[in-house]
Amino acid sequence: TLTVTSANHWMTAWLGLELNMISILPVIAKQKHPRSTEAATKYFLTQATASALMLFASTINAWQTGSWNIMQLNNKLSCILMIAALAMKMGAAPTHFWLPEVMQGTTLATALLITTWQKIAPITLLYMISNHTEPTITLSIGLLSILVGGWGGFNQTQLRKMMAYSSIAHLGWTMTVISIVPNIALTNIIIYMIMSAPFFMLLMTTASKTLQTMTMTWTHTPTTTIILMLLLLSMAGLPPLTGFTPKLLILDNLVAHKLTLTATTMALLSLLSLTFYLRTTYLLTSTAPPTTTQSTTTWRLKPHQNQVTALLTPIALFNITILPALLT
Repeated sequence: TLTVTSANHWMTAWLGLELNMISILPVIAKQKHPRSTEAATKYFLTQATASALMLFASTINAWQTGSWNIMQLNNKLSCILMIAALAMKMGAAPTHFWLPEVMQGTTLATALLITTWQKIAPITLLYMISNHTEPTITLSIGLLSILVGGWGGFNQTQLRKMMAYSSIAHLGWTMTVISIVPNIALTNIIIYMIMSAPFFMLLMTTASKTLQTMTMTWTHTPTTTIILMLLLLSMAGLPPLTGFTPKLLILDNLVAHKLTLTATTMALLSLLSLTFYLRTTYLLTSTAPPTTTQSTTTWRLKPHQNQVTALLTPIALFNITILPALLT
């Protein structure tokens, strides 16, 4: 990932992405189970296809313009192909089909890695070529991703699949604004990573994988339940939580660029995501499980996970006041 983020030449970036992909395959296939092997195979095939497309796009650009520099992607065809390849690498619609399947086949820790760290490299490249991208294409990918992310997560009972669709929806918000105001797109994806990291960490400590097991957390640890509820509402983008800030900035900039219809459509489509976030929140906090435990501490938080979660949770919930200062 660091090779990609510091690259200046398309071949170096491609090499970094290949190393990144090959390195995570054993992590995905670590569990001795056909499901995880299948997930690793699907991940490999999609990422290899996207890498080949990316190499093809950069070769066309070098052939036409004589430059391998990432910032000089001047050829229109290679720019379109590059956006398609990077969207496939990230899991944005319409090339999103691998993401829910891969996440469902791995552990929660690996799912966290796929939704956060693995997005950094393609997002960085997209940010670097953002001044050459066609706004119509990025807006279309973004709107489709928000729609797919909301609709796909609707009937999910598996938390990892639900979070995969949530990731697609958040990528959609990033994609819509990447060619208009790239800095805000970057802010959006960073905030999403900050929100999803403590959420996955708390799921790991409670070993919750489905909505059904999630309802049992209240009897074990009410504090975790409240934090999970707030994190879900933050991801849904409800004020005054952190998740609301990037959405507000994105909609504000779209309206400023005379894209009011697009902004309205995005706001309405985000209601689909809000539905399944609110359903999960309701199951978490408003439904009492049939059995209650007599013991107050059935399990304890592991110290290292506790520290990371404690560090990220306040940022994921309450940084709305300091964000304008960071952006200016």
